Amino acid sequence: MDAQSRGRADEIDPADQWVLNPRTGNYELRLADSAAQPRPKVTAPRRSASAPSAPTAPSPGVPKPRRGDPPPGGRRGGRSRKLGGGGRKKALAITGGTLAFLLVGGSVAAYLYYNHLNGNLSVTDVAGAGTGGFKKDQPINILVIGTDKRTGAGNESYGDKDSVGHADTTILFHVSKDRTNATALSIPRDLITNIPACPTKQPDGSTKTIAPSKGTRFNTSLGQEGRDAGCTMRTVKELTGIEVDHFMMADFNAVKTLSTAVGGVPVCLAKPVNDEEGSHLKLDAGEHRLEGEQALAFVRTRHGFGNNSDLDRIRIQQQFLGSMMREMKSKETLTSPKKFLSLAEAATKSLGVDSGIGSIGKLTDLAGELKGIDTKNITFTTLPVLDNPAEPEGKKATVVVDHALADPLLQMIRGDVSLTEVEKKEQAAKEAADADAKAKQDALLQGNRAAAADVRVSIYNGGGPKGAASTTLNWLQNGKGVTKSNNVGNAPSKVGATQLEYAPNQADQARALADIMGLPATALKVGTADAPAKTPMKLTLGPDFDKPGAPLAAPVPQQLPEDVQQAQADKAICAK
Repeated sequence: MDAQSRGRADEIDPADQWVLNPRTGNYELRLADSAAQPRPKVTAPRRSASAPSAPTAPSPGVPKPRRGDPPPGGRRGGRSRKLGGGGRKKALAITGGTLAFLLVGGSVAAYLYYNHLNGNLSVTDVAGAGTGGFKKDQPINILVIGTDKRTGAGNESYGDKDSVGHADTTILFHVSKDRTNATALSIPRDLITNIPACPTKQPDGSTKTIAPSKGTRFNTSLGQEGRDAGCTMRTVKELTGIEVDHFMMADFNAVKTLSTAVGGVPVCLAKPVNDEEGSHLKLDAGEHRLEGEQALAFVRTRHGFGNNSDLDRIRIQQQFLGSMMREMKSKETLTSPKKFLSLAEAATKSLGVDSGIGSIGKLTDLAGELKGIDTKNITFTTLPVLDNPAEPEGKKATVVVDHALADPLLQMIRGDVSLTEVEKKEQAAKEAADADAKAKQDALLQGNRAAAADVRVSIYNGGGPKGAASTTLNWLQNGKGVTKSNNVGNAPSKVGATQLEYAPNQADQARALADIMGLPATALKVGTADAPAKTPMKLTLGPDFDKPGAPLAAPVPQQLPEDVQQAQADKAICAK
């Protein structure tokens, strides 16, 4: 049965409807009630060179038709058809199967876009707070911010209706270099931290720098004293050591509209909830499907679960978020054009982004990077904290970082180590192969060593301290006799750890430089072909490099401490 002969549009698989238009060379998505119904068509542009291929779901786009051009197979002239009720259907272009990343508590954001919704986006110039882009061969870090600004009908009941908003719910979403897994790190709003000086763009184009603030709540990094999302990005970088590429921000309306658009979000309660004091959430124990005001009340309640703290609310929000992801990746959602349109409207009307991803096309490219991640390989966790020791017993309102647990967690994220057991098992074979290669390399390094004066090496800075390459060059030439060394400057891209790349016929030089620099065997990367005479090796200094002669940083841990909270997005958990 073809797509046009099915009874209802909601039953049509979008993959069945992409048709190649020989006139334009592009694919078009056609939706109609029946074969007899005239079908408006929308052209989907050719795939961007930066987006991964998706055979059944071309990159979306809705270019305006030229005057006088009829749609392929359609009639010229006549009044345009309105989008809406009756037998009339909407033409839409989508990227099928993209991962919908959502933020709850203050907001929910999703990657389902239509070109005509560009105007819905709120774009902020963050004055260099982010990288401004992402690379296909590097991890991606997106800061998703939920503001508690009480905009929209009915939202004033959730607290200070005149508030300019705070960073009420913040998740640092780290996508792995190979795009197979992701870590969603929640940062508690009541964490005491330092907010660095923050340049902010003003409406007249000038830049105003907001003074730093020490020992204050994390949530004041947004909104307060005129701070924008770039200030929250800078605060997160200083707090975690992780550079943020982009931000996405939304408000209370997003959780209400998106939960409704998807047809409700399934949740499970281990016990009944009756929060008369705050959110007014009232639910029996068991399973529920929440949408609209009830969904917002669920993720906003601080008196329904655990010990009534914000930390317990974070866990509830993570459970809701995981359920929302599963619902949006379900067949029922992916095959419903009606749901796609509703989700697109809800997401873009609630969404604020930085200028680096400030268009539907750029957001779609980003979605293409994320769409292949299975929910079983997405881990939610929370930055480990302790009660603030500066506050008296019985009046604990803020928290501080628990470095014993937080440091290894952040080190794993910076080192791009997956937190999911599934992903670790899938990498077991690769690790075994790497161990075998290391053993062979260790055996290779047991031979003769060249004299320091014969070592040729080019030095790059691939993430080490500023000036590390020039400092190392001076140390090697003037202190160690490695006179055939040169400083190339910054590497084309950052590396995860310091590495020395050499050819098989340069093994004696590699052994000598490894001894001089104190490089471990894991830092040595041997090529497959011999190098021409007088070709230098390539030494790239990474974030583990401190200064010449100092031992490299300890290896990145591969396991989290047992007390670090974590949960996988594919598992349904009953709220307690």
